[in-house]
Amino acid sequence: MKENEIRFIDENKVSGITGLSVQTLRNWRFKGQGIPYIKAGSRAVRYRLDEVVGFMEARKVTPRKNI
Repeated sequence: MKENEIRFIDENKVSGITGLSVQTLRNWRFKGQGIPYIKAGSRAVRYRLDEVVGFMEARKVTPRKNI
C-alpha cells in the first residue's frame, strides 16, 4: 500500500483489527455511533483503514507505574 493510498475495508476486517464483533459495528451504525463508515451501495459498507486505526489509537490507555 502506498503512503497516500486510502484503503477501504469491510466490517469483517474491521472486526478482526479491533476485536469488536460485527454485530457491535452494526449496532453502532444503527445508533449513529462508533467508527465513521461509507455506504458504497444499498448494502455495501466500508471503513477507511486509517480511520479504524485512528479510532483505536484514540482509545489508548497508558497505565501508571505501580508504586
